[in-house]
Amino acid sequence: MSSGGEVAESGHGGDGAANGRTGRRPGQSGTREAILAAARARFAEVGFDKASIRSIATAAEVDPALVHHYFGTKQELLTAAMDIPIDPEVILGRLRSVPLDQLGENIVRAVVGLWDSPVGVRAVVAVRSILGGGEVSLARAFLFEVVLKEVRTRVDSPPGTGTVRASLAVSQMMGVLVARKIIGIEPLVSMPVEELARLVGPTLQRYLTGDLEFTE
Repeated sequence: MSSGGEVAESGHGGDGAANGRTGRRPGQSGTREAILAAARARFAEVGFDKASIRSIATAAEVDPALVHHYFGTKQELLTAAMDIPIDPEVILGRLRSVPLDQLGENIVRAVVGLWDSPVGVRAVVAVRSILGGGEVSLARAFLFEVVLKEVRTRVDSPPGTGTVRASLAVSQMMGVLVARKIIGIEPLVSMPVEELARLVGPTLQRYLTGDLEFTE
């Protein structure tokens, strides 16, 4: 970002000049939407880790500095591309200091507490949209390469089982989300967060750290 808050936008350099175009997109909104569209396509195609800011900028026909200017980090760009109003760091920050043997209940407590908050209402709407709109690969990248990346590493015992453990935990939490916030099944809808954490947490804990008798 420049000191004046503006970043020069560039298209394809000499090609744009030769065609009499400046390479600048008309207005901030058009630029942001172009970046978001390119990010959605790239993340869905190759995943979060393999999608570079430069490749997204190239697809959007802007300078890579503009991507950082409008969206900050690549993680923040993915969150914006999915239209989820929650920074994953809000949850990850709470879980980093939690002892491994208490992870299950704390995940339920943190995630459900967020769903039940005012900002969580918008997040649930975004999840509905993703599930109904076919952006499954984008959701997969967001879950496994951003939200669960640290958890997978922590529960990777025996080595190589972290992804399986995290997948089982996700399936449990998605079930809770659908039952509590989308379908509306009682008593899950009105159950206090602490009670839900007490009841569901041990199942999550087993998935994350229990003996699942993995086969070779």
